[in-house]
Amino acid sequence: MKNIIKIILLFFIILSSQTFSQIKAEPDTVKSVQSSDSTFVMTKSPMGAVWRSALIPGWGQIYNESYWKVPLFAGAIGGFIYGWSFYNTRYLKYSNLFDNSRSSSTDLGNSAFRQQRDFYRDQRDLFAIYIGLTYFLNLVDAYVDAQLFDFTVKENRQTLSPELNMKFYFNR
Repeated sequence: MKNIIKIILLFFIILSSQTFSQIKAEPDTVKSVQSSDSTFVMTKSPMGAVWRSALIPGWGQIYNESYWKVPLFAGAIGGFIYGWSFYNTRYLKYSNLFDNSRSSSTDLGNSAFRQQRDFYRDQRDLFAIYIGLTYFLNLVDAYVDAQLFDFTVKENRQTLSPELNMKFYFNR
């Protein structure tokens, strides 16, 4: 058993030495030039997008010109609100039925009504969590989209691979 452990340990040592023996790449020949008079000015305000999305979900996406995301967030939040309303109505119905089934002599009531009431309450609460998470995702998306608004990814014609570009605005 000790020989097997030694062999495995030796194997990992040899393997790790191979991974660290790679040739060091030379630094890029293109150097970034940073001038003291050049400043980057963001086109979109991330906090402005968050506040817009906080007031009306989807408004931050319109501000960021991501129009295709608006129906996704509106549909998701609308669908979850509909689900919450549906389960809340059923919860109230079975809650009233359960309360009416309890007699003054016993507090047990109808167990089927209690199970239905508990099920619809749990589903209603789950949809409330879905609404909150979708709303939070809406805010995060608006912030990230505004932060990355000035970045573009397009294909390099020489290498035929995507490349990330950034717009710089210089004060004149």
